[in-house]
Amino acid sequence: MKLDILKNQWLEIVFEGRNKVYGAYELRKSNRKTTIKALVLGAIFFSFALAAPLIIDLIPSSEDESIDRDIKITAIKLPPKKEEPKLNVPPPPPPPPKVDQVKFVKPVVAKAAEVTEEPPKIIEMKEKKIGAETIKGDPDAVLSVAPVGTGPSKVVEEVDNQIYNTAGIEVKPEFPGGMDKFYSYVGKNYRAPEEEGLKGKVYVTFVVEKDGSLTDIKVLRDIGYGTGKEAIRVLNKCPRWNPGVQNGKPVRVLYSLPITIQTAD
Repeated sequence: MKLDILKNQWLEIVFEGRNKVYGAYELRKSNRKTTIKALVLGAIFFSFALAAPLIIDLIPSSEDESIDRDIKITAIKLPPKKEEPKLNVPPPPPPPPKVDQVKFVKPVVAKAAEVTEEPPKIIEMKEKKIGAETIKGDPDAVLSVAPVGTGPSKVVEEVDNQIYNTAGIEVKPEFPGGMDKFYSYVGKNYRAPEEEGLKGKVYVTFVVEKDGSLTDIKVLRDIGYGTGKEAIRVLNKCPRWNPGVQNGKPVRVLYSLPITIQTAD
C-alpha cells in the first residue's frame, strides 16, 4: 500500500493507538488548510503594497483649489471745485430787534476817576435783552428766523477696490462666450516648449478688473522651460472679460487658472 504524505493518511498511521484528542493531532490535520490560507493572505497583502503608490497618485490633491486673497483699498473721490464767493461785499445790516437791547458792561473794581462807562442798572435791564451794545427796539417788528445756510456740501463717495473671491461673488466674471471659449483661446494661443516628454501643470492667478481687463498676473508654480512666462504672455493678450458684480456694481475679482501641459515623447 502506497502512502501519500500530501494527504492525511499518514496521520492515522502515526497516531494509531494514541490520544487523538491531544492538540498535536488537530494541528497536523489542519496544517494544509492553514498553509493555503497563509499563502493567499500573503499574496493579497503583497499585491496591495505594490499598488499603493499608484492609488496615491490617483487621489486628487488640494492644490487645484482657488486662491483667495482679499485686499481692501479705500479711496476718497472729492467733488469738483466750486467757484469761490465774491470778496469785499458787505453783508446787509440786521433788522432791529423787537425787544430793546442793553449793552452789558462787565463790572470791574477800579478807582472812581478811572471809570469810563457805568454798568446798566437792574431796572434798566428788566424785560430787555443783554448784548454787546445798546440798540433801540422796534415793537412793531416781525419776529423772523433766519433760514438755514446752504454752505458748500462735500459728497464723499467710497470707491470699492476690494478684490473679491469667485466663491462669494453675486455674478462671477466670465469670458465673452463662456468659459469653454476661454479654455479654447488659451489652448490655441499657448505655445508649449519643444522639450520631449514634458508633463505637468502651470498654476496662474490674475485679477479681473471692473472694466474686464486682466491685471496682477502671477505664476504660482510652473514646470520650467519658460512655461510660466508663456502663460503670462497669453493672458496679457486676452480679450476683455465681463466683470464680476457685487451689490449691483462691477468689482474686482481674483481668478485662478491651471494649465495642463503634455508634450510628445
